[in-house]
Amino acid sequence: MIKTGLKGSKTVYTFPGTEKEAKNRIKWRENVVAYTFLGPALLLLLLFLIIPAIMSVYYAFTDYYLLTPDTRKFVGLDNFINLFKDPIFLKSLANTLKFVVWVIPLQIGAALGLALLLNKQRKANTFFKVAYFSPVVMSLVVISVLWLYLLNPNEGIINNVLTYFGVSAQPFLTSPKQAMFTIVFVSAWQGAGFQMLIFLAGLQNIPGDVYEAAQLDGMNKWQRFIYITLPLLKPTSIFIFITTLIGAFKLLVQPMVMTQGGPVNSTMTVVYYIYQTGFTDRMVGYASSIALLFGTIIGLVTLAQRKLVKEEDD
Repeated sequence: MIKTGLKGSKTVYTFPGTEKEAKNRIKWRENVVAYTFLGPALLLLLLFLIIPAIMSVYYAFTDYYLLTPDTRKFVGLDNFINLFKDPIFLKSLANTLKFVVWVIPLQIGAALGLALLLNKQRKANTFFKVAYFSPVVMSLVVISVLWLYLLNPNEGIINNVLTYFGVSAQPFLTSPKQAMFTIVFVSAWQGAGFQMLIFLAGLQNIPGDVYEAAQLDGMNKWQRFIYITLPLLKPTSIFIFITTLIGAFKLLVQPMVMTQGGPVNSTMTVVYYIYQTGFTDRMVGYASSIALLFGTIIGLVTLAQRKLVKEEDD
């Protein structure tokens, strides 16, 4: 860069070479600055996501055992064939799908209901927003331990309340029939506050004039909700549905802390089974094959959901 003089109150600079070369040099410098800032994040992404993912794909086709890493060998599709003969994996997959099917409508429905309640101007709205959102910012481990004490079949507060009203004490987490539904309730209670805030933002973006016009046309509250609120909340609802779907498939902490996958594997999920197989049993190759298959299933479900939503929009 060469200083050539002053033009008015500004210094005029000229660059050697053509104007195109000067622009290329400026663009190159900007790229260097950008990648300098991105470098640490890209390095962490490479070390803790990309490289482990590639290694996991490789290990999925081996019999890698953590305590004897030097003896691993390529086994092809044997791990995947054994998966479909593994009763615990099949049970964990069914449990995960059961959890997804139940928790999504319950959690999203609760979040939408809370958002509708808070959308009206009330003096205590701020307090209720904080109260409903507080479980989201708490650790899942803490929440799981808390509910573990509340749901104790002998000394838990909930069973004491049920007994007071004449209802017999329930086994909850100690029953194969009730354990997963109990975890569904706890998970929906914990996560609804986050979706509530997103729904609330979507509701507040709906123009009030639309509701006034609908009211003048004779629509009651239910009709305004069905024909105005829900259609205008569609983009928000799709976002919440996708994030809740992905989060539900990753269920791990609640069954790990509250039931350890029991009783009788009734709360064993795929992610928890991956953890047990890889870190407890140290069968890294087999655990990697489960992770690869499960990741593929989630990817296909997400793509199918996005395609259906796109076709509906078209």
